[in-house]
Amino acid sequence: MSETTHDEPVTLSGAASPDEGLAPAELAARHGLSVSGARPGLAEYVRQLWGRRHFIVAFSQAKLTAQYSQAKLGQLWQVATPLLNAAVYFFIFGVILEADRGMSREVYVPFLVTGVFVFTFTQSSVMAGVRAISGNLGLVRALHFPRASLPISFSLQQLQQLLFSMIVLFLVAIGFGSYPDLSWLLIVPVLALQFLFNTGLALIMARAGAKTPDLAQLMPFVMRTWMYASGVMFSIPVMLADKPQWVATVLQWNPAAIYMDLMRFALIDGYGSANLPDHVWAAAGGWAVLFAVGGFVYFWKAEERYGRG
Repeated sequence: MSETTHDEPVTLSGAASPDEGLAPAELAARHGLSVSGARPGLAEYVRQLWGRRHFIVAFSQAKLTAQYSQAKLGQLWQVATPLLNAAVYFFIFGVILEADRGMSREVYVPFLVTGVFVFTFTQSSVMAGVRAISGNLGLVRALHFPRASLPISFSLQQLQQLLFSMIVLFLVAIGFGSYPDLSWLLIVPVLALQFLFNTGLALIMARAGAKTPDLAQLMPFVMRTWMYASGVMFSIPVMLADKPQWVATVLQWNPAAIYMDLMRFALIDGYGSANLPDHVWAAAGGWAVLFAVGGFVYFWKAEERYGRG
């Protein structure tokens, strides 16, 4: 009898495997595998972020509690710090430089304190955003979660701190003759719009700070310049009355000045609509949407690069 030999491989079914000959990328795609750490689509990223909402809130509260845990006065520094800054600015700008031109003391003091508190909200969000990734590399490298959770939680932390400080701001306004009325209800949409703006800015700075950690050393100078250009200590149109009109217009339309003006209009009797630029609410909403959406997309585009290197 003769024996028959088979040199060709034969599968159990007698046919070649459907995966045979596929490139590794095609093989992975066929079986639903994806690259570890790859950036998800924008809609999926938003869904993942929403799933981490409880972590975002808890993380912001923990950071707020720990911020002054080593200080004897604890959480009181949330209020004491901006109040001390306001006192210094009042002495320099209100007494020495007489920057309260055209305003009575009853208007200027709450005007100044409101400006300091509102600008500090944006300033603190920016500074926290710069360090959101670079200052939490251990967390970023150890766990898988949407990295946008960090700058959003830091911005939420600053909002919680401002809400705590608003009690003092209300007392200052009342102490200088601005009593609660219907205009105080405008505080809610103003804070909501500013929070969206701050969050978008924090996301932008978080991506920039992750790539360039030294940016954290530069930002205090940038923020100080922005503060002086936003009318925290003085009325922009009054102080620049002898300058070209376009200079005052540009400064009034910058977002920090817009949100301060709206808060002052809501809180202070005697700070009327004549002090607001035209279409101020449209501008406030435009800045909020532009930075919230643009900042989120800008941050998401680098999602897979955070924590590497």
